[in-house]
Amino acid sequence: MLESMVVIDFETTGMSPAQHCRATEIAAVLVRDGQIVDRYQSLMNSGAWVPPFIENLTGISNHMLRSAPSSSEVMAEVSEFVGDLPLVAHNASFDEKFWDSELALIRRTRRQPFACSMLLARRLLPEAPNHKLGTLNRWAGLPDTGRAHRALADAEMAAHLTLYMSQLLGERYGLPEVTHALLRKLQQVPAGKIHQTLEALSRQSAQ
Repeated sequence: MLESMVVIDFETTGMSPAQHCRATEIAAVLVRDGQIVDRYQSLMNSGAWVPPFIENLTGISNHMLRSAPSSSEVMAEVSEFVGDLPLVAHNASFDEKFWDSELALIRRTRRQPFACSMLLARRLLPEAPNHKLGTLNRWAGLPDTGRAHRALADAEMAAHLTLYMSQLLGERYGLPEVTHALLRKLQQVPAGKIHQTLEALSRQSAQ
């Protein structure tokens, strides 16, 4: 069984807060007892301009953001929704930067680490065509959650993928509980050593 955790996804005006980019939408999906049990989603207005390329990619326009709640209001709400639960994202280094940056603007700091479903998929699903989120979900036959590059659809896809990989760990290696700490450990194992590492964990759990 997978430990309770929250899967998040941001849509943004660009690649990095270091380039003065800001978040335009966030979704957070709560996973508990092997299923999605709650969701938070909101557009967020920081006053930042959305470039045409990003608008075409996400469908989020400057016009839509004018009537959206402020970034500070949204980040306060989603921070309360997440609480101290561990976090997951697909390509977590991207979402982690925006989570930390947007929290800092409301004088809050992250209290928990991220696990990355993309790094995990590279190790646990090497036979997949590639490790893009949409490709992985189609390849594994997971639910179609809606338009890609919208925060809730992507967060739900990443949640389903994380649950799928958790189930795989249980079925292939007999691991009775998949913790966030285990996911973080596995995502750092070199791909060539992942089977050896999992076999060792399987023997430990059987003792």
